[in-house]
Amino acid sequence: MTSNPAPPPGEPQRTAESARELIELLEVLWERGRDMVSSTPVSASQLRVLYSLDREEGISLRTLGELLGSAPPSVSRMCDRLEALGFVRRLPSPVSRRQLELHLTAHGKAYLRDLRAQREEALLAVIADMSPTSRKALLRGLTGFHDAVGGSGTAAPSRARTPLKDVSSA
Repeated sequence: MTSNPAPPPGEPQRTAESARELIELLEVLWERGRDMVSSTPVSASQLRVLYSLDREEGISLRTLGELLGSAPPSVSRMCDRLEALGFVRRLPSPVSRRQLELHLTAHGKAYLRDLRAQREEALLAVIADMSPTSRKALLRGLTGFHDAVGGSGTAAPSRARTPLKDVSSA
């Protein structure tokens, strides 16, 4: 097993500050993309629900609540709103008559597809202005970050795998 050498003093702090600044810039780009996709008001918390349902089609309200780290009543209200917008559909579970499954509608899938396309277009415009060396360094850094968070399923400590929080604010 290989280990990384200790970083120079202050480097982790500078890296975290740079990552925070990058995330804040991405949030601005994301909001622009969301505004371009639809006039339908979808909060950040509701968007997390849509992303979760896109990854875990047919999950129950309870499972969604656990995934998001939120209480069932909050998740239920959020799904009510998304259902009213035509993004989510609740269907009876084939396994249990007492459970409902959550599914994205065609409208919800189209919204996510368009949103992702707008966001990717915004990112491509910025990345195209970067030098090839900077693009390679960004890719290397993002890959390392993804692996450290657990995106590959191999390098993540258990503390890095926390549920998405604060869905009750939507």
